[in-house]
Amino acid sequence: MANKEVREIFSGGAFFEGPRWRDGTWWVSDFYRHTVSRITSDGAETVLFEVEHQPSGMGWLPDGSLVVVSMKDQRLLRFADGATSTLADLSAHSGGFLNDLVIDEGGRIFVGDFGFDLMGGGDLRTATLKRVDPDGSVTVVADDLYFPNGSVITPDGSTLIVGETLGNRYTAFDLAADGTLSNRRVWAQFAPTPTGKTTEEVLGQLVVAPDGCSLDADGHLWAADAVGGRAVRVSPGGEIVDEIPAPDGLGVYACQLGGDDGRTLLLCSAPDFYEHLRHDKREAVLLAAEVDVPHAGRP
Repeated sequence: MANKEVREIFSGGAFFEGPRWRDGTWWVSDFYRHTVSRITSDGAETVLFEVEHQPSGMGWLPDGSLVVVSMKDQRLLRFADGATSTLADLSAHSGGFLNDLVIDEGGRIFVGDFGFDLMGGGDLRTATLKRVDPDGSVTVVADDLYFPNGSVITPDGSTLIVGETLGNRYTAFDLAADGTLSNRRVWAQFAPTPTGKTTEEVLGQLVVAPDGCSLDADGHLWAADAVGGRAVRVSPGGEIVDEIPAPDGLGVYACQLGGDDGRTLLLCSAPDFYEHLRHDKREAVLLAAEVDVPHAGRP
């Protein structure tokens, strides 16, 4: 594991999530500033719009419109022509705040949720993965997931991989042309599935807490480790073959490969993720490091 130089691109955020690379710039959500922004590689920010109920994951539909998670009211928002509208209401299918998403080539959106009241210290409950079709209809496509979070789709569109942040693992599914998931299996297991119920118990049993992630051309995942203060490169099966630690005092909660050659890994970093500690602070930063293998797949 060679040491990689980490540089700061942007500072002054509250808590960044959902990073994406598109049209030559980075796109990010900021939970507690309630903003969705574009940020250039040299650190110039343009705020595009605000999401009252807290933005998270994002992606683009085939028509080029942007979809963003509205976490607390459990909706997907569509942003087009300078205006936002509700694409889908997932509140009937969600046990906690909505989370990250990935969109397939046909415009089907796969999105998870917390499953329980994380910020309020509620007991752990599993959650579902939902599919939102282009007509806005919602279908639960997988259940019993431990905090389904960052997800990717392989370049051939045949496999969806979802991180279970509180499950010490990544889970894979075969993805059919109609959006059906099948052949559920463990893609990477870092430690046994936690057995605790409280947030404190579960966090203490995590070895890797997969958060936002990005697939590379070798079929490996770069994953933010939400309890380890690092991004890790994971091979199929779960071996950690590389890592990039955050500067002291910072965690890493999402990452994404991008840049002109797909070899820049953007890291969303902050001291922690707790709303009561982050909402009025401006200590989150975007960091970047160069890696050897470029981006592949979705997002």
